[in-house]
Amino acid sequence: MRIDEQGSGTAPRVLVAGASIAGPALAHWLHRRGAVVTVVERSPGLRPGGQAVDARGVARDVIGRMGLDSTIRAACTDTAGAHSVDADGQIVQTFDAEDDGGDGFIAGIEILRGDLAQVLYNDTREDVEYVFGDRIAELAQDANGVDVVFAGGGGRRFDLVIGADGLHSPLRAMVFGPDEHHLRPLGQALAFFSVPNEFGLDRHLLEYQDQASGRSALLRPIQDAHRAMAMFYFGAPGYDVDPRDIAAQKSLLREHVAGLGWLTPQILAHLDAAPDFYLDQVAQVVMDRWSDGRVALLGDAAFSSSPMSGQGTGLALVGAYVMAGELACAEWDPDAAFARYEERMRPFVEANQEIGRLNARTREVPGPDSEPLPDFTGDWFMELVGRAINGIEVPDYDGVPDARSSQGS
Repeated sequence: MRIDEQGSGTAPRVLVAGASIAGPALAHWLHRRGAVVTVVERSPGLRPGGQAVDARGVARDVIGRMGLDSTIRAACTDTAGAHSVDADGQIVQTFDAEDDGGDGFIAGIEILRGDLAQVLYNDTREDVEYVFGDRIAELAQDANGVDVVFAGGGGRRFDLVIGADGLHSPLRAMVFGPDEHHLRPLGQALAFFSVPNEFGLDRHLLEYQDQASGRSALLRPIQDAHRAMAMFYFGAPGYDVDPRDIAAQKSLLREHVAGLGWLTPQILAHLDAAPDFYLDQVAQVVMDRWSDGRVALLGDAAFSSSPMSGQGTGLALVGAYVMAGELACAEWDPDAAFARYEERMRPFVEANQEIGRLNARTREVPGPDSEPLPDFTGDWFMELVGRAINGIEVPDYDGVPDARSSQGS
């Protein structure tokens, strides 16, 4: 679809890059606060499947404020818990979804990334312009707006542009510099793909971790009981694989999990037939600032905490709520709004990034000069977990526009 010049009256015009989770969540709140929103996504459509993502603590509060709690829960994986197993498949430890009030190892809200993206898209598509199969090719901002040229042809002017386009954000590279300035690899790689459920998987995730090598293999249930999601973590400190070279990625996976044991050979037998294979390095995004004038970043593009934190989706959902609320409170002044957005979010982000780094350390193969792992039974760790789950005050933003309240819904 070609994006042509359009007028929009006096409402602020906001362009959001990325239609996974952070982008549609932000679109939800921007529309409710009175903005005219366009979401551009370079993929030709929503990407299905993906790994399971979680909502804990304050993120569940935000889902409730969106009015989507029942819809999201209906699309959840319905995972009842998790079993840690040994190489023979014997259960070593069990975690339940009800642990810690639904905020434990298995979250009370667990949903495939693609399913959550679909819920958010369905919620916003009547009020938000979505353009798939296109991307931002150029942008130039001045004191009053941002001129955007799209790869598919045509240009438009927006009041604000928000990058919610993931770990390897093209918009971030365009405005803030290349990946190497902001990515902090954690020395691990993650792969996942769906497989037939020939393993007798019920409502419990199974995880086998080889302590000697730090590698792990997982099988998790999804809504389709005939299928399951397979995942592998392995050390990859020198990761350098072209993200477009799927054959090289599959070769890397086979090389690094060879000899892992448990059900690994049976899982890998389905690798070549998998329609949704994904592999990437596990990395965080660390930036001194998340905005530049009228351009800002959200979600993994701004502050990826990595899958090792289990909180990337929560950060995206909370960040979307806060960004839109602060923009409305500041009457769409980007300098004031983005400064308050960052002030509120940064401690929450940093706690989750620390969780991610600590989790990655537990998977490292210790060497003679390795520092000992911290004592995770100490009060300091529970305090850190508390800050990572609930470590932000979510304002009510009373007094700012809310389209849904004005409609009585």
